[in-house]
Amino acid sequence: MAWINKDKQDGKRQAGQSEGTEMENLESTAPREGNEEINAFVGKGVSFKGVISYNGTVRIDGNLDGEIHTEGVLLVGEDAVLTAKITAGTVVCKGKITGDISAREKVKLRAPAVVNAGVKAPLLAMEEGVVFNGTLEMSQSGSREPQGQGSTRGQGVKLVNG
Repeated sequence: MAWINKDKQDGKRQAGQSEGTEMENLESTAPREGNEEINAFVGKGVSFKGVISYNGTVRIDGNLDGEIHTEGVLLVGEDAVLTAKITAGTVVCKGKITGDISAREKVKLRAPAVVNAGVKAPLLAMEEGVVFNGTLEMSQSGSREPQGQGSTRGQGVKLVNG
């Protein structure tokens, strides 16, 4: 399995490393959500079929067919192709996703993402240039939900130009 565990890497060059290493190049193009450390990585050209469960942040640039379950962050790189049922805290996507996405916190779709999915999340941000075909269900979570209200549709959508 082509997972790269980053427990001992912090994204900074070690003494003696040449500039522009492959890992730095991959990280520089990563769809980032704050400054979280990437705990594992599925590289471009890698195909994975099955169920992934994890804590923390995982970046996928390869092909995945199956399911992803986490309370953490899923970063989907521009070269990634996922056919999956995704349950996550936050999903940040620049690649292709077909399936269902359920996010506890938010979903961010960044160009040139192509998403053919049913999305369920309290917050959705979508850049210009994203292709989205599917359904969207937005409901406020936890204590933020007003008394007496169930599903909220159309609130919390953020469309970003350029």
